[in-house]
Amino acid sequence: MVCGGFICTKNALSALNVLYVLVSLLLIGVAACGKWFDLVSSIRVVAGVISVGIFLFLVAFVGLCGALKHHQVLLFFYMIILLIVFIMQFSVSCACLALNKDQQNHLLEVGWNKSEATQRDVEKTLNCCGFNSIPYNGSCAASCYNMPSTIVCDTCSSTIQQTAGDVLRFVGGIGLFFSFTEIFGVWLAHRYRNLKDPRSNPGAFL
Repeated sequence: MVCGGFICTKNALSALNVLYVLVSLLLIGVAACGKWFDLVSSIRVVAGVISVGIFLFLVAFVGLCGALKHHQVLLFFYMIILLIVFIMQFSVSCACLALNKDQQNHLLEVGWNKSEATQRDVEKTLNCCGFNSIPYNGSCAASCYNMPSTIVCDTCSSTIQQTAGDVLRFVGGIGLFFSFTEIFGVWLAHRYRNLKDPRSNPGAFL
């Protein structure tokens, strides 16, 4: 069977969904480990990452079942869901790559003000205090905050901004790469739906 035929397309679609299953399990595992080892205390962040992992796992499971059984209905819904995910992910990836420094700072400040748990995680991880100013009369999870007064903590905005651009470009690039794998999956599913199984009745077209 030449590449591009029924078996080759089936194997390619199955392999793509196995990759998605592995990525989803990786997301769930990383989020669970982060919470277990107290690296991330924000329940919202952990729940969000786990939710994305579970959603990706379910989509990949539908695609894998549709590929193995050549199931027309499953493949159709798989195509629709994957196309919607592609549009959303492509848009977010382009936005991440297009943000300037002022927009990055505004988004970081909005995210900072929404969750005290996230603030503690950032302060502890980056060893910084406050976003734009150090809360001398408040509390801070950074180790530098409890040190002698000769050692001054940096604000988290200045620390984050040093790497925010690189992180956004990295996230945008990864998201853009996976968005192209998703549109490739849509094309494979569409092609596979319109191919005839050589093992079935030659007169039947599935």
